[in-house]
Amino acid sequence: MQELKQVHAFLIKTAQNHEPVVATELLRHSATSDFRDIDYALLLFDEMPEPDCFAWNTLIRALAETHDRPLHALLFFCNMVSDGMVEPNRFTFPSVLKACSVLTRLEEGKQVHGLVVKFGFSGDEFVVSNLLRMYVMREEGIVVLCNVMVDGYVRVGNLTAARELFDKMHKRSVVSWNAMISGYAQNGYFLEAIELFHRMQMEDLLPNRVTLVSVLPAISRLGAIELGKWVHLYAERNKIKIDDALGSALVDMYAKCGSIGKAVQVFESLPKSNVITWNAILGGLAMHGKAKDVFDFFVRMERSGISPSDVTYIAILSACSHAGLVDKGRSYFNRMVNVGFVPRIEHYGCMVDLLGRAGYLEEAKELILNMPIKSDDVIWKALLGACKLHKNVEIGRRAAEVLMQLAPHDSGAYVAISNIYASSGDWDAVAEVRLMMKDLDIRKDPGCSWIEIDGVIHEFLVEDDSHPSAKEIHSMLEEISNKLNFEGYRPDTTQVLLKMDETHKESVLHYHSEKIAVAFGLISTTPKTPLQIVKNLRICEDCHSSMKLISKIYNRKITIRDRKRFHHFEHGSCSCMDYW
Repeated sequence: MQELKQVHAFLIKTAQNHEPVVATELLRHSATSDFRDIDYALLLFDEMPEPDCFAWNTLIRALAETHDRPLHALLFFCNMVSDGMVEPNRFTFPSVLKACSVLTRLEEGKQVHGLVVKFGFSGDEFVVSNLLRMYVMREEGIVVLCNVMVDGYVRVGNLTAARELFDKMHKRSVVSWNAMISGYAQNGYFLEAIELFHRMQMEDLLPNRVTLVSVLPAISRLGAIELGKWVHLYAERNKIKIDDALGSALVDMYAKCGSIGKAVQVFESLPKSNVITWNAILGGLAMHGKAKDVFDFFVRMERSGISPSDVTYIAILSACSHAGLVDKGRSYFNRMVNVGFVPRIEHYGCMVDLLGRAGYLEEAKELILNMPIKSDDVIWKALLGACKLHKNVEIGRRAAEVLMQLAPHDSGAYVAISNIYASSGDWDAVAEVRLMMKDLDIRKDPGCSWIEIDGVIHEFLVEDDSHPSAKEIHSMLEEISNKLNFEGYRPDTTQVLLKMDETHKESVLHYHSEKIAVAFGLISTTPKTPLQIVKNLRICEDCHSSMKLISKIYNRKITIRDRKRFHHFEHGSCSCMDYW
């Protein structure tokens, strides 16, 4: 150490002691060598005009590793953060967390954990390992540790490991419940998210605002309106503040569960100070095909001083697409570009859907080929769907070829091009596509529909006879069929794009999942009770025609949310005006 001090004295005499590299090396040797002198290192640090992150880290580490100085390490770290001149990096936090562990300061450790998240190091293995060591020092810390690990598994998509750890926890906080519910909802396990939400309440743990925001997307996707209403009522009764995040989630839930009127009502009760809230109602109105209302609300939004975001224009373009407003859609797209937004793939997707459904297939194709960003499978699916609608084999084949390259194991492209070939009577081409699917072990996604009765969600697949009420459902389906025939309905067997006899085709149409769900709804509710159904695929033309007649025959309002939009069937007509 004496030699280092002599070198320091020489550097002072020659005016080299403030050179950044020289000063840093002096500090490193005085703080980390076998003959370290922490007090001398602190003096050297004070002489540095602008110490960098390495200098701060060097001293924090030295203080944390010196038996009587861990508290100084924490104080030094606080000075670093409050000074604001230098941000901590991934090498800062392990030493600070070690100091917390030595001092058994769990509360300070939690605050440091918050900074780890803030500065973006929650996924750093080196930092996380030190977090785990810090948390296991006390029983309370073990609970926090498990919460951290559950959240970590969820963040990387390993829900199986997250659930195994969650189930083994002897004591679960609301944080761990929220992490699991949110993880299930965000990864498409909607029934599991709702099941866990119910279980949480059975264990007498009160949901908080984060819980409600986490579970509402799962409720929305399944159309579980009664459970959604319960969540809304729970928030009001427990005086949970319905801020922009929770309010937007409620608006989205009511809209996606078919109650657009209630969505508007909730929206009007909110402060409406955030563009996210406006986007929620605009998206909901667009999904219900209420284009005029979307345009009116957009004008209100701008007059209230809220600037639109790029998501706002996705809702507007979607509304134009559902209503077939091609010129208006082009106008809004150009306006978006003119005000400075760079179109995202979602905006181009809306335009392709708008043009394609309206029959402008060549223009839609050219838009994809000429857009300045790389196309994805979703945008080509939009074009392929339009080709199926308009029976355009040539462009459809091109779209399918691209899709098979982008997503070779996605059944959508194979099924769509097979259906296009079938509708044109090219059964050899259909057989070729089906053989390709068999060789690649690609299977078509089955049609699936959900209906909520008395708070319980019932799921039905095509030709499903697994439900406990299967016998009664079958009888109701027969009754529906007889009444439809009496009204002059004839099954549209062109929708069954398989080579089979007409009788078999009629049978296949008879047992589509949404028809089974409607039959169950009719036997499970009192007359005139509205029925709400969610379907994972686009509703076919035969089911669409059937639902219009069923709504008239049974005097029921039937709402079906398919993959694209809402259909409100009432008095023999549909809100989409047969354009979907």
